[in-house]
Amino acid sequence: MDLKALECFLILSRTLNFTRTAEQLHLTQPTVSKIVQKLEHRLGQPLVRRNPQGLTLTEAGQQLALTAARMLEQWQQLEGQFDALASLQRGSLKLGICPMVSPLAAPLLSVYRQRHPGITLDLYEDGGYGCEKALLADRLEISFTALPTTLSGEFSSQSLARYPLRICLPSSHPLAKRTQLDWADLADHPVILYNEDFALAQWLTRLSQRAGVELNVALRSAQWDFIGAMVESGLGLAILPQPICDRLPQDTLVFLPMTTPLNWEIGLIWRQRLELAPPAQAFLSLAKTLMGQPAKPA
Repeated sequence: MDLKALECFLILSRTLNFTRTAEQLHLTQPTVSKIVQKLEHRLGQPLVRRNPQGLTLTEAGQQLALTAARMLEQWQQLEGQFDALASLQRGSLKLGICPMVSPLAAPLLSVYRQRHPGITLDLYEDGGYGCEKALLADRLEISFTALPTTLSGEFSSQSLARYPLRICLPSSHPLAKRTQLDWADLADHPVILYNEDFALAQWLTRLSQRAGVELNVALRSAQWDFIGAMVESGLGLAILPQPICDRLPQDTLVFLPMTTPLNWEIGLIWRQRLELAPPAQAFLSLAKTLMGQPAKPA
């Protein structure tokens, strides 16, 4: 039963005249009659009575008129809600964000809120791998993560920024006087890594293993500032992106490049073959404008 048929019958219930109903809808009278006949056939009930005094509604017709009025009103409200969503006047965005990315993403989030104050930002904080799993479980619409993704082939991506990775170590460390380090240099020293659900931690582990080095992971943490404090206390070395290194004490720590340069690439990912809702589309568009790098497959 389509909405136009209900609208036709609702107008007929008010005019009680096929000719006037047809005029209001810019239809012919036979067309209106046919619409009513189809409704009667569909419902298995007569809806109108034709008599010398004019047209009247049966009890079923009265009930349909009341129901049609409610349904059409609800549909109009729903259309208004969709219009508001499409115009970004209201809605929500379920966004995944990693602790390492949050300081870099804060300006982007601020601009988005200024431009779209009616959109509620529902932030999900986890490591990159945890955000990937949340996307696959439909708990998120779009997420920050390190690229490339761990679960390849599942996501579309937009690269946002690339930063060099540095070996962070105390200035008193035996390796601190070197100009650069390779994986073999790290083999005999304890290393502090991010938690295993961080995409960066998994990627670094894969790279070290390809180089024939099994990292001696002494501690793991989800907080970059805590990792810096542990390195400063002499508990181990850490491999950190340049923006994080810039926030750590420069007088007590040393930050060395790898012999083979490594870059930390951050981006936004979302499910392949699933169209983003308007709030997520707007966020992706703004991110491309403010931070974007050329797009590439995840």
